[in-house]
Amino acid sequence: MEHSQSTGAGLLLAGRYRLSETIGTGGMGKVWRAHDEVLHRVVAVKELTAGRYASEADRIVLHARTQKEARAAARISHPGVVTVHDVLEHDSRPWIVMQYVDGPSLADAAKESGRIQALEAARIGLHVLRALGAAHAAGVLHRDVKPANILLNRDGRVLITDFGIAAIEGDSTITRTGEIVGSIDYLAPERVRGADPGPASDLWSLGATLYTAVEGESPFRRSSPLSTMQAVVAEEPRHPESAGLLTPVIMELLRKDPAARPSAAEAERMLLAAMDGRGPAARQPQVPTQRTAQRNVRPETARMPAPTRPAPVPAPADTNTNANTTASASAPRRGGRLRMAAIVVVLAAVVGGGAGLAAMKYAGGKNGSESTGTQSTPDTSPSASAPSGWRRVVDPKGFSLLVPDGWKRQTDGDQIDYTPDNGRHRIRISSDTSPDFENPYMHMLDMEKSRKDLPEYQKVKLRPNTFRDHTNSALWEFSWTEKTDFPGERRAIDQIYYEDDGTEYALYMAGPAKDWATTREQFDTMLRGWRPPA
Repeated sequence: MEHSQSTGAGLLLAGRYRLSETIGTGGMGKVWRAHDEVLHRVVAVKELTAGRYASEADRIVLHARTQKEARAAARISHPGVVTVHDVLEHDSRPWIVMQYVDGPSLADAAKESGRIQALEAARIGLHVLRALGAAHAAGVLHRDVKPANILLNRDGRVLITDFGIAAIEGDSTITRTGEIVGSIDYLAPERVRGADPGPASDLWSLGATLYTAVEGESPFRRSSPLSTMQAVVAEEPRHPESAGLLTPVIMELLRKDPAARPSAAEAERMLLAAMDGRGPAARQPQVPTQRTAQRNVRPETARMPAPTRPAPVPAPADTNTNANTTASASAPRRGGRLRMAAIVVVLAAVVGGGAGLAAMKYAGGKNGSESTGTQSTPDTSPSASAPSGWRRVVDPKGFSLLVPDGWKRQTDGDQIDYTPDNGRHRIRISSDTSPDFENPYMHMLDMEKSRKDLPEYQKVKLRPNTFRDHTNSALWEFSWTEKTDFPGERRAIDQIYYEDDGTEYALYMAGPAKDWATTREQFDTMLRGWRPPA
C-alpha cells in the first residue's frame, strides 16, 4: 500500500484518494473532500485525528471503533445511509472512504437559517426514519443520531452518516465497560441511566433532532454536561412553538419510557400525516395493557381484577461514562435528589469504580409500592418522572399511573376512579382477567350497542389501534348529554388493550365537553404514565 509522508491537502492515500479540502470536523476526526483517481469520482474521506496523541491503549480502542463504523455501515443497504467505499490505514491510523454528499448537514442548515420549516423537517425526518429502519433490520443501532450526522444533498436526498459508535447485534462492544458515548443532549434517557439501547433509543434521538431543527435549539441542552443529562432524564421539553403539525410526533418520540414511544411504522404514519397537512392528532399511546369487560349500561363502568402485587419501579442500571464532569458541577433541584444522585454516579463512575455502582443502586431506592392500605401511594422514585402538576401513585390494586395534583381515589363498586370533584372529571381504571371477547374492538362494539341509548350519543371514533406495541387494542371516543349525575354535554375516551397474560385493561377518562381540550391532554399524560401490575 502506497502512502505519502505528509498530511493535509494534496495527500494521496492508498495510491488513489487525493485529499483536497476539509469539509467537516468533530471531536473524533476530520472529513476531507477527495478525488478517487482510479474511478474518477469525488469521495469523502474521514480521518481519525483523535488517535494522534492518545495512549496506545486508547488508540487501539479508537481504531477498533473506526473499523466497527465501516462494518456497521457496510451491513446496511439503503439510499438514505452514506455508503462506505473503503477502509485503509495511513500514518498508523485508519481512514474511511465514503460516499460524498454535496450539501450541508442539518445542523449547518438550521444554523444558517435559524430553523427549518416544519414541513421540510417532516420530510427530513421521514427519510431518516426509513434509513434507521434499514439499519435496525440489519441489526445495527446508530446511537448518535443528531443534526450534524444528517446530510442534506442539494438534489433533495437526505442521508444519515457516522455510524462510528454504532452497536452491531452479536458483536463485542468496543467501548469500555459501561462507557456512554454520543452527544449528551441527544442521548435517550435510558442510555443516560445506563440501560442497553434499542431501536427506540435511536427514535428518541430523532425526536430531539427534529425538535432542534424546527426550534433552532436543543430541547435539553443546559449549561453543563451534568445538568444536560439531568434534563434528559427528568425534565419535559418546552412545548415547541414552530413545529406545527410536526408537534405530535416530536413529543411522542421524546417520551421518557422507550416502551411508550411510537414504533417506526407509527412514527412514519404521523410524519406522513404532517406532510399531508393532516393532524395534529397524536398517536394513540402504546401502553402494556390487559383485558377488561364492561357489562353495565352506564358509560363509566368496568370491572377490576383481584388485587395483585404492585409493579416495582426498576433502579437505574450500573454504568460508567466518558463525560469528564464531577458531582460538584451542579446542585440538584428540589425534589430531584435521588435522580441527580444517579446521574452524578453515571458521570463519576469512570473514575469511581465499584463504589459508584453501589451508590447508583442505592439511588434507585424502593418505590413504596408495598402499601397494603386502601389509599394510593405516591411514588417518589427517580423513575417516576411526573410532569409539573402531576404525581405518580401506586394503587392498592397494584397498578401505577400519573394523576393530576389534587385528584383523589374513589371506588364505585368494582371501579377505581381518580377525580378532583366527585366524578365530574374522572380517570377510571378497570380490568378483567377473563374477558368475554376475542379482542378489545369486539368488546367496544358490544358496549356501544348499549351506549347508543344514551341521550344524544355521538361516536367520535371507534377503531382498533396499537397501544405500547400491543396490537390487540382499541380506542373509543364518544359524547352524550347527561341528564342525572352531571347534567350537560359530556365526552369520554376509552383505551382498551389485552396484556400479554390475557388480562384486559380499560383506561378511561371523562368530563364535561366544554373542558375536552384539557381532558384530552390529561388522558395522554395519564396513558404515558400507566404501569400495569407486575
